[in-house]
Amino acid sequence: ILMEAKTGTILYAKNIHDHLYPASITKILTGLIAIEQCPLDDVVTYSNEAVNSIDWRTDSNIGIKAGEQITVEQSLYGLLVGSANEAANALGEHISGSMEAFAELMNERAAQLGCVDSHFVTTNGIHDENHYTSAYDMALIARAAYQNETFRIIVGTARYTIPPTNKHAEQTDLQNHNEMLYPFQTNKYVYDGCTGGKTGYTNAANSTLVTYAERDGMTLICVVMNTQSPNQWLDSRNLFDYCFD
Repeated sequence: ILMEAKTGTILYAKNIHDHLYPASITKILTGLIAIEQCPLDDVVTYSNEAVNSIDWRTDSNIGIKAGEQITVEQSLYGLLVGSANEAANALGEHISGSMEAFAELMNERAAQLGCVDSHFVTTNGIHDENHYTSAYDMALIARAAYQNETFRIIVGTARYTIPPTNKHAEQTDLQNHNEMLYPFQTNKYVYDGCTGGKTGYTNAANSTLVTYAERDGMTLICVVMNTQSPNQWLDSRNLFDYCFD
């Protein structure tokens, strides 16, 4: 789907109501709720469950340890720039007391935004067959998030550093995973006008991608789901070019 951010007008649509697994683009909704619910300087204490309920070998993380304390703002950079699954869990616990209660809040917020195809179970998009959404719903969520200035700043950040903490003597350097914004592994997909976005991947979801781009004062939102890399970059580029033209 390709949506114009200001009006919500849909410029391109294909299978936009199919129920699909989002993977880490889930974190856009988690981040939006966290920004809406918490002062940025709130301190988040990472519980053992938030940290160790993920698979450190395969699930995206930034190495936060049980008992570590960082702010909501730093957690949001971990979530949206570093794609940290443990940050999503910790923010969910900080806001709702448990990840399960936060998932209920996610579903409530999605319904408020007009989502019709979604059921969220996890804070981060780690695979669960009952955790699904659609390209249409993700565009609605992405549009609402982009209306928030704090979200816009964080999601458009190429690099960020979390300073030393109570559990880490060294700083933690983050790099944005969105190849259209920042050459994370290659510069061949960098897109002129890209202002941010969020990547996702699991075996079940395949590659997913939400990207924002702006030209001549017009901002577009592109959502691509269930595709094989590098098609998430190529399809988004082609859709942006088509709609900007």
